[in-house]
Amino acid sequence: MTSQEFQQISHTIPNHPGIYKYFDDAGTLIYVGKAKHLRKRVSSYFNKTVSNFKTYELVQRIARIEFTIVDTEQDAFLLENSLIKQFQPKYNIMLKDDKTYPFIVIKKEPFPRVFLTRRKLKDGSEYIGPFTAVWRVREILDFIKENIPLRTCKLNLTKYNIERGKFKVCLEYHLGNCKGPCEGFQSEEDYAESIQQIRQIVKGNLSPLMNHFKKEMQDFAANLQFEKAELIRQKIVALESYQSKSVIVSAHLGNLDVFSISKEHETAYVNYLMVENGTIIHTHTVELQAQIEETEEDILLFAIANLREQFNSFSKEIIVSKPIEFPDNSITITIPKGGDKKKLLELSEKNVNYFKEELRKKKMLRLEEQTENDKQKVLKQLQEDLSLPALPAHIECFDNSNFQGSYPVSAMVCFKNGVPSKKDYRHFNVKTVEGINDFATMKEAVHRRYSRLQREEKPLPQLVIIDGGKGQLSSAMEAIKELSLVGKMTVVGLAKNEEEIFFPGDSQSLKLSWDSESLKLVRRIRDEVHHFGITFHRDKRSKGTFKNELEEITGIGKATAEQLLKRFRSINQIKQLTERELTAEIGGSKAQKVWKYFHEE
Repeated sequence: MTSQEFQQISHTIPNHPGIYKYFDDAGTLIYVGKAKHLRKRVSSYFNKTVSNFKTYELVQRIARIEFTIVDTEQDAFLLENSLIKQFQPKYNIMLKDDKTYPFIVIKKEPFPRVFLTRRKLKDGSEYIGPFTAVWRVREILDFIKENIPLRTCKLNLTKYNIERGKFKVCLEYHLGNCKGPCEGFQSEEDYAESIQQIRQIVKGNLSPLMNHFKKEMQDFAANLQFEKAELIRQKIVALESYQSKSVIVSAHLGNLDVFSISKEHETAYVNYLMVENGTIIHTHTVELQAQIEETEEDILLFAIANLREQFNSFSKEIIVSKPIEFPDNSITITIPKGGDKKKLLELSEKNVNYFKEELRKKKMLRLEEQTENDKQKVLKQLQEDLSLPALPAHIECFDNSNFQGSYPVSAMVCFKNGVPSKKDYRHFNVKTVEGINDFATMKEAVHRRYSRLQREEKPLPQLVIIDGGKGQLSSAMEAIKELSLVGKMTVVGLAKNEEEIFFPGDSQSLKLSWDSESLKLVRRIRDEVHHFGITFHRDKRSKGTFKNELEEITGIGKATAEQLLKRFRSINQIKQLTERELTAEIGGSKAQKVWKYFHEE
């Protein structure tokens, strides 16, 4: 649908909250979205300059638009999520989570059995969960079996059958694992109390059960039944041990949902901690694939809605790291600044970063496990897509890294035959560039790399990727020209956000198909150089090996030096400041020392 075609129907779109649906020529639903103001939101797709390739592709495929008006933003939010799950439109956020998770089921029957299942049936039984790890379920069930006698048989224990003596107690009764309801040795009321205790254990609320056992122990001791009292004491010790393993933060926190997000390009990772009675009972991380220009907040809201529904959460408080407009006003959104809630959020962030790193390693491993034939196919496709004169069996990629505008370093990774050649990775401490200058830093790194290969008469790569836009590419080409290497290898720039590929001198970029194997390889190489550069930078910061000229000034410490660099970006900028400007930033005494150092004459 073109902008002109849209203008003819734009007046028919209401100025109300609701959801909008885009269909293609075949009548297939390709996108569902929510909006506070339907006309404004839908118009934005056709009026603005589309910067995201997938958004551009989506707009080109729209043949028909439908909308549904709702009363509130909350209704729009819920309806959007429902339609996405039902129809899974191609251009919506995709939640990559196809696992089946275990539940603890309390069977709907006389004297209910309690057991593990992965099938949630509509049979009237109570399903507690899902749990993210089966070992966790087995641990809970083993603990229950040791402390609360329950039946495990499949007998039909109706009142009629029990009264007529149809059943006899089994070995489990004689072992003390069952109280024998089949022969009427245990009442339904007593059994129901045990089931209630199990609900409390599963939810992490152990206090009622511990109080119950303590009272039993005291009663046995008062009646001089010391052996029975000792057995109950052992159960109390087991409960305390179980609680010490389960409680992560603090029992006074109550019920909470904690979410953290980490987004890289079109992929986002969301971690969920489900807290009940101060105990983390579920930890789960999902990968989401953004399809068009969804913001980080949009993705997080989508994940929150799905995960809360999947894990049957009714918590009235959600902890996140940044403000979100959650559509349900009955839910409290908390951004903690300190205390136990802040610790929970940091724990969630640690989990999401670990998940992301492990996934990155697995993706690299899968790449390395491809057959030689598969690798060659990908390289041939890349050669064809970029019109390269030779198969790119040797690819190198450069990236710059700095910390809040300070301490620049560069990194280079090398891929041979489609897999990382880690012995050829290189770091570059910037030597000739003063301050933060991405272009000059890139030129230095490229010049140093290929001047060395020339001196050592080592083979050059067929493809060099410069992670950055036209500016970094031009700077890299300056180094290539100075070394007389133009035409001996193909050099391209990769725009950081849009995954557009630039060739030197071309005004138009090349956009590879977003799901092509060649672009996936380019992404892997780019992600690897990012990780390699950031790890190097982090190691240097942690070791305190970064030095700058400000730290040479007597009376100026590392903290003040970093404060000035974060604020003014480079030593050159700081040299241009007046003493008054410096005073406003770091105070009169230190300002005088800095100014005198740079203006001794």
